[in-house]
Amino acid sequence: MTPESSTPPTLLNLSTYLLSRTGRAARSRLAERLAGRGLRLWDMAVLAALADFGPHAQRDLVRRLGVDPSDMAKVADRLAAADCVERIRDTADRRRVSVSITGTGRAVLAELEAEARAVQDEILAPLDPRERRTLHDLLRRVHHDLPGAL
Repeated sequence: MTPESSTPPTLLNLSTYLLSRTGRAARSRLAERLAGRGLRLWDMAVLAALADFGPHAQRDLVRRLGVDPSDMAKVADRLAAADCVERIRDTADRRRVSVSITGTGRAVLAELEAEARAVQDEILAPLDPRERRTLHDLLRRVHHDLPGAL
């Protein structure tokens, strides 16, 4: 029995259901690949934010990525221990910690992005390149209008 034949047609007619199932499968596969490296999805998100937007105060990363502050502290600790980020305390305000990506972090991010693209290729295998571009463009439009979208 295939997933298509075992899924109620009512659900197959809901794009939100299909997006959810596809997203869950993609997330699970990527999480597995990252776990093999001792990393998590939030680790990749933090590295990407730092690479794309530059150094951040740790509390600003919390807001930008929508992460719980205690979870962000754990992510920053893990990434600092792996030499992927550098944290520097603000001399004027000891509570403020600036986080920046290191060369090691950039190299790790490049590897993680390759893993993410491999998962994307697996998930989108039924689509030709033109269909993939169209899907991506449509998802970007939908994502753009989501409240609180990353």
